[in-house]
Amino acid sequence: MHLKYAPTPDAFDIVHTHCEIVWKVAEQLLEQGALSLDAELVRAGCLLHDIGVYRLYDSAGGLDHASYIRHGVLGYEVLQAEGFPEILCRFCSCHTGVGITREDVREQGLPLPVADYVAESGEEELVMYADKFHSKTDPPTFVSADTYAGNVRRFGEAKEAAFRGMCEVFGLPDLAPLADKYGYAVV
Repeated sequence: MHLKYAPTPDAFDIVHTHCEIVWKVAEQLLEQGALSLDAELVRAGCLLHDIGVYRLYDSAGGLDHASYIRHGVLGYEVLQAEGFPEILCRFCSCHTGVGITREDVREQGLPLPVADYVAESGEEELVMYADKFHSKTDPPTFVSADTYAGNVRRFGEAKEAAFRGMCEVFGLPDLAPLADKYGYAVV
């Protein structure tokens, strides 16, 4: 899927590597916890969750940062058009931040259809959570829990509390080995 939709080799490298890293984070959390989740479903969700990002690249490889909030719904549309089941499509639309509610869409004037984009299963929540620990910035970085909590706080104390709650449920990943493997800093 990534090769089919990536408009450039650089876009493929950035997005596909990110999705693999998110799986490595989730896999680590599954191994260290007593979570009763479907690991194969989590793996598929991790590997597909950002497929919509490719639709934000132009032919020259430039990313439309202003429309980035839409990557989840775009990914949902891609997977739906490919005939993927709803259980997989949802990983795209329900992983952004710590969930986007219809109230968030309205209050923030987000360019999304008014709906709830929130995790409904443990598998969806784990993919959402694991995604917070790696950023596709230039250069890519691993993101500590404290840094992410500080970043999400700007959307309200409830968003930070939701993230801290996920930390309690899923535990914290050990980012150092992944940072060493991929050569990205931890911020």
